[in-house]
Amino acid sequence: MGSLDGRVAIITGAGRGIGREHALFFAAEGAKVVVNDLGGTNDGTGADITPAQQVVEEIRAMGGEAVVNGDNVADWQGAQRMVNQAIETFGDLDILVNNAGILRDRVLVNMTEEEWDAVIAVHLKGHFAPSRWAASYWREQHKAGVSKPRNIVHTSSTSGLFSNPGQSNYGAAKTGIATFSQIIAKELVRYNVKSNTIAPGARTRLTLATPGLGDIMKPKEGAFDPWDPANISPLVAYLASADCAFTGETFLVQGGSVTMVESWKRGAHVERDSKWTVGDLTTALAPLARP
Repeated sequence: MGSLDGRVAIITGAGRGIGREHALFFAAEGAKVVVNDLGGTNDGTGADITPAQQVVEEIRAMGGEAVVNGDNVADWQGAQRMVNQAIETFGDLDILVNNAGILRDRVLVNMTEEEWDAVIAVHLKGHFAPSRWAASYWREQHKAGVSKPRNIVHTSSTSGLFSNPGQSNYGAAKTGIATFSQIIAKELVRYNVKSNTIAPGARTRLTLATPGLGDIMKPKEGAFDPWDPANISPLVAYLASADCAFTGETFLVQGGSVTMVESWKRGAHVERDSKWTVGDLTTALAPLARP
């Protein structure tokens, strides 16, 4: 028996890279998979259903069940169609893995409005829209007396959590995703839904497009490959399992390493019993400033 036997999963951006590995791993663990991928380029332009179709064919060849979906995750009606397709094809929906993403890297002074909007749409709205339709279905099921574990797994990035220059659009979206996950974890607990986030480190089309990373990520013959995207999927499968013990958490995952991320928390402070002056704050805050 697999850890996901009989469960129905949607995986977005599953035609290539990390999403492809998720789809294959989930199927091997017994899940029925909706393989979503618009099939665009790194920057989100274009469309090609072929990669998603190839993944579905691989799953079926190994005896699994899968179906293709080519909707845009950032499209409101498209996200609803995707959720409806899972329910109509497989009779239910248990898991949503929000993985689809694009890059439009640019330093702030050169970034265009379109480059900002495109990345925010695919990442933030592309997490919100499918999650919203999945959550609506799960609420209806819960009200009808069908209550069982459901799971959402989101995809953040160290570029956002730890701020990488040249990616203010991508980083802002990825940090927002982690907070989005925390909030909906609190909202959806009443419907037996768990929401968690990963920040993966792996060799993909997007990471290989970053100057300098290609050489770092080259696999070494005969050695464990810490950048293999397949390393990410077991954690995602666990977070998508009925036995998952976490909700509202974020995990860094690369190779064989899994690290929990601490969220925003209060740090050093200054305090007085009267209104501050600018001069007094200048003096009081000086020891707290980072070098």
